[in-house]
Amino acid sequence: MDHANAADAQRIVRRAVAGGLADLPSDAMVVVAVSGGADSLALARGVASLNRRAVAAVIDHGLQDGSPDIAVTAAETCVRLGLADVVVERVAVSAKGVGPEAAAREARRDILEQIANRWGASAILLGHTLDDQAETVLLRLARGSGARSLAAMAPVTGLWRRPLLGVPRAIVRTSVEDVPIWDDPHNSDPTYTRVRVRLGALPALADALGPDVIASLARTARQLRDDADALDDQARIALGQCRTCDEHVDGIESLDVTAVASLPRAIRTRVMRQAALLAGCPAEALSAAHIDRVDSLIADWRGQGGVDLPGGVVGERRYGRLTFARATPVAERRRREGEV
Repeated sequence: MDHANAADAQRIVRRAVAGGLADLPSDAMVVVAVSGGADSLALARGVASLNRRAVAAVIDHGLQDGSPDIAVTAAETCVRLGLADVVVERVAVSAKGVGPEAAAREARRDILEQIANRWGASAILLGHTLDDQAETVLLRLARGSGARSLAAMAPVTGLWRRPLLGVPRAIVRTSVEDVPIWDDPHNSDPTYTRVRVRLGALPALADALGPDVIASLARTARQLRDDADALDDQARIALGQCRTCDEHVDGIESLDVTAVASLPRAIRTRVMRQAALLAGCPAEALSAAHIDRVDSLIADWRGQGGVDLPGGVVGERRYGRLTFARATPVAERRRREGEV
């Protein structure tokens, strides 16, 4: 693109960042997560152009040769773009039974939260774009995810914000074509499912359905998020109405079967999910398939045993109650042996 188009791209990015931070006080500190790639540097430039209090946090995962040099270059570029406060942090990535991407993401989130705490920041900004959102929708659609999962990435989740979520990747990249950009080789490695979606599936969809398909996928995510938020609110109310009258015990959720069965399935399954989470199920491990199996205790009751859930929680129907609780060793053994 020529200079005029690059300037236009910078204006688009600036407007998106301004809109994404509009509800924050003018003196609120923000942390800008920077990798050295085009998306994060565009975000840094957009924040700098607003003269906001900000610190650029450059995270070095140490997973590739030359990563310290990449981090230094990214830090220098942030200063050049107008962010005077820059910190460079190296993190140790430990897989802990998950893939390298998930491990790196977890390590990155931990250190960014620490930086935000040290600087008293009101928000942590991430550089996800419209294309990232479309890719996420397709990936979750392929997994058979429900509305909440298909809602994909939210613009704001607690401290975390994604001001560029409505801006196409091409525009974002054009806005920083005048500065050194690091292209992560993982972003073109077809062994990663997301890369295959990015390089194969999305271009094929655009060829077949037109270039607006990316924006349409992102728009679908936004609409599903609105629907999921409304259903979750209704489910929280229903959860309180379905709980048994016994005194609440931490780690145990007990619901009245008749009350749960009377709910529409879209609300019923959300009530079960919320109850399972309150009983101790880790949210990232609790899948729609798990909830479907619990729902069979209501919709297809034949006297079957309990359902094993992540985190050592068991969903069980007994004496007119649907109970979610961590299984004790003895109770778990007996249940598996069919004694309970």
